[in-house]
Amino acid sequence: MTARSPRSRTLLAAGAGLALTAALGLASAGTADARGADAGSTTVTPAGHYFAATLTGKATFKAGSVTVTCSVSSSQPTAGGGDANNQIPNAPGNHNDAGPVVNALNAPTYSSCTSSLPGVTVSVTTSGAWSVAMQNNGDTSTATLTIPNGGLVLTTTGLANCTVTAAPTAAADLNTGFTNGAPSLLTVTDGTVPVQVTGGFGCPTSATASVFNATYQITDVTDPSSNITVTS
Repeated sequence: MTARSPRSRTLLAAGAGLALTAALGLASAGTADARGADAGSTTVTPAGHYFAATLTGKATFKAGSVTVTCSVSSSQPTAGGGDANNQIPNAPGNHNDAGPVVNALNAPTYSSCTSSLPGVTVSVTTSGAWSVAMQNNGDTSTATLTIPNGGLVLTTTGLANCTVTAAPTAAADLNTGFTNGAPSLLTVTDGTVPVQVTGGFGCPTSATASVFNATYQITDVTDPSSNITVTS
C-alpha cells in the first residue's frame, strides 16, 4: 500500500464498498490508480461534510463458478459524528496539490445476499479500517478503495459450507470510477480482489480472486441539498 500522509483525516489510504462484495481490491479494468505517482491536484467538496455510500442496484461477487449477489449495502458515518470516518477533511485538508484526498470509512455492511449455489444461506461480515482516496483526473475522476487485511468475509451455510476471505494476507486496493452528479456515483466494474476460500464440497477452494461489480450513490449527510464532488 502507498504510504499515508501524517494528517490522518486527509490521507488515510482508502470505501467501498462497497466496495464491496468483497468489493471491495484489486484493479478495476481500465481505471488508473488514484494514488499514482503522476496524479494531479484534487479538491473534494463540501469541506468537512459527512457522506454516505449506498448501493444502487445489486453488488455481485464471483469466485470460481460461484456468484454471490447482495441487494443492500452501505457505508454510513458514525451516528452523531465524533470521528473522521465518512467525512471530507476540513479546508485546507480537502485539497491536495499533487495527489488524492483520502478519507477513513466505516466498514460497509452487506445484507439480503443470495448465492448461485442452491440450498445455501449467505452472510457477509466486514471489519477493520477501510478508506477511500478520491483523485481528480481531468475529464474523469477515480477513487481507490482500500480493504484492510481480512476486512470482508463471506460465509455460506447449508448444502455447502464455505468461507471466502477478501484480502487474506494484506490490505488490498480496489480501483473504481467516480462520477460527479446529484448524487455522485462510485462504480466498480469487474474489480478483482485476492481471496482465500475454505470449505468442503461445492466450495470454489481453488479460486484466488473474486470479481466484484457494484455502483454506490455518494450522498451528503450533513446537507442533503448538496452534492459530493471531486474537482481540481
